[in-house]
Amino acid sequence: MPEPQTHYFEVEMRLQDFKDKFIDVKMPVWAPGSYLVREFPKNVEGFTATAGNKNLKAEKINKNTWRVYADKNRDVLVKYKVYAFELTVRTSFVDEMHAYLNGTSVFMYPAKYKQLPSELTIEPYGNWNQISTSLPTVGGNKWKLRADNYDILADSPIEIGTHKILTFEAAGVPHEVAMFGESNYDDAKIVADMKKIVEECTRVFGEHPVKGKYVFIIHNVLSGGGGLEHLNSTTLQVARWGYQPENSYNGFLALVAHEYFHLWNVKRLRPEPLGPFNYDAENYTTLLWVSEGLTSYYDDLLVRRAGFYSPERYLDVMGSSITNVENTPGVKVQTLSESSFDAWIKSYRPNENSRNAEISYYSKGALIGMLLDLEIMNQTKGEKDLDQVFRNMYQKYYKKLNRGFTEKEFKEELEKVAGIKFDTFFRDYVNGTVTPDYNKYLNYAGLRLTNLNANNQDAALGANTSNRDGKIVVTSVVRDGSAWKGGLNVNDEIIALNGYRITDDLNKSIAGRQPGDQLNLIVNRDGRLLSLDLTLEKNPNARYRIEKLPEQTPAQQTIYRKWLRLS
Repeated sequence: MPEPQTHYFEVEMRLQDFKDKFIDVKMPVWAPGSYLVREFPKNVEGFTATAGNKNLKAEKINKNTWRVYADKNRDVLVKYKVYAFELTVRTSFVDEMHAYLNGTSVFMYPAKYKQLPSELTIEPYGNWNQISTSLPTVGGNKWKLRADNYDILADSPIEIGTHKILTFEAAGVPHEVAMFGESNYDDAKIVADMKKIVEECTRVFGEHPVKGKYVFIIHNVLSGGGGLEHLNSTTLQVARWGYQPENSYNGFLALVAHEYFHLWNVKRLRPEPLGPFNYDAENYTTLLWVSEGLTSYYDDLLVRRAGFYSPERYLDVMGSSITNVENTPGVKVQTLSESSFDAWIKSYRPNENSRNAEISYYSKGALIGMLLDLEIMNQTKGEKDLDQVFRNMYQKYYKKLNRGFTEKEFKEELEKVAGIKFDTFFRDYVNGTVTPDYNKYLNYAGLRLTNLNANNQDAALGANTSNRDGKIVVTSVVRDGSAWKGGLNVNDEIIALNGYRITDDLNKSIAGRQPGDQLNLIVNRDGRLLSLDLTLEKNPNARYRIEKLPEQTPAQQTIYRKWLRLS
């Protein structure tokens, strides 16, 4: 990276002791954990191959494969450049401030020899004196790293620059926090709180899998957020001033919990198709609701267990989650298993109709996790919970069998722990679109779900608009709402309502109207003026809150205290 301001990595790959007539060298098209083909080879330039001082023939044979004709040479040097100017947790980045390498978007591999070990030497720019990665060093030289195979190299991101490094030990494992960017966190507090999250995650599975150190790479940016799990590390992107106030900070801790829980769930305990990876194409599974959705359930739950959420605050968080899911029209259209399978073409590629046709395997999966947890606690009188399922699955499929699991096997483990069948549950809630009976499960813990909007008689248009250079333009239309039925389209410009010019948000203009009221809209659609007649309908959106029952039985109290870890 001699000129980081140009945003290029210069990569040399030395292939030694090969006897093939030609070597196919590949670059992945996606990053594990982020289920979208991102076409990383699009950023590759200047691919060449030499042996000694001799240029070798190299040709590109498909979008992510270069064929090098070795011509009886056993040592081959491949060179190429990678443009890296997208600072996300899924991609790579370099500028004059720092470099972030996400392996799949920088490092190539010999197609037939992905399993071979490799050594990586970093030549840092200028005064850059810090490097953070979970890869072990060679001979104590921090700029020389080792990976037992390509999968490990690709799954071990690297942060290079002058960033701050915080350290702590938790669950018997050394942890490093690489902090890039100015922010409003407190060093001592963030270390103490992350340590609590680590220990709560470890408690679920009963043991820690990391033999070396675990690394958090945190990019503090102006706007953005998210995380991506890796084998022995994670990368988090956090809004620069997002560590305060408390609610925002707890959101950060939930992100830490989510990505750390992945250390077990998905990086080791995984659905069958998710490893060993095919880096050339999509790796399909119907079980992302387990890998991501149940992890999402645990992230807020672990924040509660660590004492950062009060019981009341945690119940509010779950009530808001139910509100979000059940107010999404797509929850009646797409099943959890379909959402998981189609992540590659839908979840990561949203459009104006996504909320009408899809449901997130993260958000609905989290609610399914809550229901499963409550059912297990109910059936076992509070002696077992979903933790036991994860411990059993981890020991069996990762530690003992060292393979992925199927939906059938996950369901069987649930049934073994709970002592009941989950056939109807999976048919309706995982492979169907039946609305869960939330109160049935919440009642086990002496709780109930209340819709605060139950008596609301407000009317709703069922569309959203935005002001684009003084024009009021439709940005979304809600399935089966007034606008949907009346023929209003996304990208329609609203000219007038009931004969009067519209110059502001259309929803403000209908405030106070009643269900059944008639509207006439004049719209500009692709240069044509149209007159649309609509009938307002009752606002269907709910606002849910989880409340304690006035009186709880001893059995309900047992489950309530077990769930929320109340002593």
